[in-house]
Amino acid sequence: MAILAAMKLAEALALRAEAARRVEQLRSRATASARYQEGETPAEDAAALLVEAGQVLGELESLIRRINRTNAATRVGDGTLTDALARRDVLRLRHGVITAAADAAAGEGQRGYRQLRSELKMVPALPVAELRGQADDVARQLREVDTLVQRTNWEVDLLD
Repeated sequence: MAILAAMKLAEALALRAEAARRVEQLRSRATASARYQEGETPAEDAAALLVEAGQVLGELESLIRRINRTNAATRVGDGTLTDALARRDVLRLRHGVITAAADAAAGEGQRGYRQLRSELKMVPALPVAELRGQADDVARQLREVDTLVQRTNWEVDLLD
């Protein structure tokens, strides 16, 4: 995997993902071949696989450095692309927290009926409809930030 001098940030992100997958494959293959039964031949040369993994890891580190430099230097709205990525990550987490709380308050995933009249009735401790509205608003914000990030990834050149 040769790293080209001029490429868009989105291309570098795709190469980063490919390199990470390749490292995982090489790790798996090296560990599978690290021991073999005496008198047998290992399926692959574990030492050669480790050398190859080292080369891919070096390329991966270079890509990550360039991506991080580009993200920190790229202006997006009121901040940098790094700021937008942090916002997107937190919005994802916020959406998950709100929807999980709404689901729990609504009784989703639990038995929704009583077996006997004498059993206690479960009541929500949170306003489910209000939480669903908040989750919808956070999801909208997340889509907007994600669209901005994706568009920027295809518009910005990767820095050296």
